[in-house]
Order: sequence, then structure tokens, then C-alpha cells
Amino acid sequence: MKNPIALVLTCAIALLIAYGTLKPPGSSSDPWILNDKQVHFLAFAFLTLPMGWVRPQAVLWLVPLAICYGGIIELIQPMFGRGAELGDLIADGLGAMTGALPGLIRHSIRN
Repeated sequence: MKNPIALVLTCAIALLIAYGTLKPPGSSSDPWILNDKQVHFLAFAFLTLPMGWVRPQAVLWLVPLAICYGGIIELIQPMFGRGAELGDLIADGLGAMTGALPGLIRHSIRN
């Protein structure tokens, strides 16, 4: 692997997303300035950013994998007392694509 730090960061962000989206609702007072969809968007943008930056060719599998991850989370959320929302999955997908863009732009400029 060209940069193992990117893989470790991606895995750590994936775990944080799992924790944040599967913890029971109301388990803390969320002092978020952003709304739920904005948080989903940013979380999935950060999820694809590290690997997309160091391996832009990985975007072909990274973004679909991130979207599937978001879909799986939405499917299992009801088991954790949370609601599944199509809007969350859309925000996840848009965020995953946006997070991959800086690496693609960097790659296109360098070539």
C-alpha cells in the first residue's frame, strides 16, 4: 500500500460513523450546529477523502462501497431503536462522491 495512514484513517472514520449512527437515540445531548443530513454528508465525505486522495483510481470501488456501507447502516438502524431514512442514504452517497473529488482533481492536474 502506498500510504497505510489513509487506510487506517478510513477504517477509523468508518468505525466512528458506525458508532454515531447506531448508538441509541437520545443517548446524549447532541450540540450539533448542523442538521442530520449535513452530518451524514460530511461523515461520508470524510470517509472517502483519505483513500481517494492517495489512490484516486480506488474511487471506482471506494464510493460504491461507502454507499453500500451507508445502506447497510440504514437497514440495521431499526434494530438499534433508530429510524432508517432514504434521505440519510442520499446524503451519504453525495458525501462519498464529494469526498472522492479532491483526489480525482489532484490526479487529473498531475497527469
